[in-house]
Order: sequence, then C-alpha cells, then structure tokens
Amino acid sequence: MLELNLPQANGLFITGTDTGVGKTLVAGGIAKILNQAGYTVGVFKPVATGCKHCHEGLVSTDAEFLRYWSDCDFELSVINPVGFVTPAAPVVCQEFERRYVDFAAIQTAYESICEASDLVIVEGIGGIRVPISGDVDVLELAKAFGLGVVIVARPYLGTINHTLLTIDAVRAANLNLAGVVISGYDATSATYAEETGADAITKYGQVDILTIVPYDEDSDVDNCRLGDLTVEALADCDWAELAQR
Repeated sequence: MLELNLPQANGLFITGTDTGVGKTLVAGGIAKILNQAGYTVGVFKPVATGCKHCHEGLVSTDAEFLRYWSDCDFELSVINPVGFVTPAAPVVCQEFERRYVDFAAIQTAYESICEASDLVIVEGIGGIRVPISGDVDVLELAKAFGLGVVIVARPYLGTINHTLLTIDAVRAANLNLAGVVISGYDATSATYAEETGADAITKYGQVDILTIVPYDEDSDVDNCRLGDLTVEALADCDWAELAQR
C-alpha cells in the first residue's frame, strides 16, 4: 500500500489504456488551454522511463513537452522527479538500473508545484495497471493524488475492451472518472469498428466521451509540437470545471 501525504489540489490525472495512446499530447493540450484561460497550471510527470541525458540531467521528453505548453516555470527535475533511461515499466527499470523509485521525491516535488499552481495536470505512465515499484502501480499512484481521472484511448479495433477494463479499474478504486478522450481518430480512413467505438464505450462503460482528438500530423511530442487540430478538439471540453474537486 502506497502511503503518500500529497496535497489535495484541483486538477486532473491523465492515464491511458496503453502506452503511446496520446496521453502526453492530451495532457499538454489541456494544460495549454487552461493556461490561455488565465490559470496558473502546474504539470507533473511523477515517473518516466526512456529518459535521455542532457544539460539539465536525466530528462523526459514528455516532461519537456508538458513544461513548454503549460508555460510552467519549474525545472524538469521537479516536473519529473523520478526518471529512468530504460524504455520499460518502472518496476523493470528499477531492477535493471539498480535504483528505486523515490516516492519521497515525488511528494516533495508535487508539494512545490501545488503551492504555485491554480490547477495541476498529472500524467501517469503507460496504462493504469503498469507496475511502478513492488505492489504499487499507476492505479495506486492515482489514488494518492485523488484527482479526477481522464482516460485516453486509441480509436482502433480492440479499444472497446481496453477502455472498459480501464474504466472498471478506475471505478473499483473509487476514483472520480471524469471521462474518456479518444486520441488519433482519422475519419478519412476509419473502419466501421473505429467509427462506432466511441458510441460503444459510452453505452457499455456508462461514461462520457469528453472529446475525440483527430489524427494531427502537426502534433509530435518528440519535437514538442502541438497542432491546431489537437487543441481545437480539446477546447470543446470544460477542463476547468472537470478539474474542480
């Protein structure tokens, strides 16, 4: 059981049905929209893997993206207090790199961000059940933050199952499920399964589809690009209202 005494802030926890589903794009887009609406937005990526060494130390590309589009002033080591070089689940990285997830560092960094922010956007890693350390997974971490959860899902065949399982896990943990974002939908080439996936998730998951973000070639986390199509789709939702406790 994870025992963290984290501040109870207004904000959202962004998770996904898998890795690479668009969590960072969605989190960065939400942060940009809230910042432009006049809120001081704190962004937080508690644990990241696949990090790189640069002049700022061990850096997560996701954290760089979140900092840039939120206009957040914190150093990357605060936005992302725990990072690993190995592109794998954190619990695997611990063993391979012979160091442990520092939960105390996560708490200290988050406290600093909350003190300086109106709203916080916290991005998880991978899917909701990705193991982080020992018996702690992303779901346990989300419970510690106590924020409303946004699930980012793929539009492709198989997304109904993955999304419903993620919904079940979030609800079983008694977390507030804000809704689902479908990310990367390409209407020009969508199959029938992709065209009907969102409606099926709404019906069988009894959940709101907050927005459908289209495929956007101008959005690229690695190159810190956030395209207009992505932002326009995300702007359809009242994130400030969803972020209230």
